[in-house]
Amino acid sequence: MAKWTPKHEAPEPLEGPVVATITGGTIVWFVLFLVQLPFYGWLQDHGHLWWLWTCLAGGGLGLIGVWYVRRRDAALKRAAALKAASAG
Repeated sequence: MAKWTPKHEAPEPLEGPVVATITGGTIVWFVLFLVQLPFYGWLQDHGHLWWLWTCLAGGGLGLIGVWYVRRRDAALKRAAALKAASAG
């Protein structure tokens, strides 16, 4: 079996409001957790308690994601500033 190699270059990554996107998604996960919290007993009785913990885990991982993308954004801005300073 021959190894597959791409015949074209990969496109540039899309950049956008990454911090806002991750923050919004994190808020959605926490809101979903809070909305389901009053139904804890029903979720437990019907075997759907994992829905609650999935939302909490999504919110927690989202907090890590917010921290990560904020640091990434700051690093990209520092690199651009250094590049601009060295070029001019």
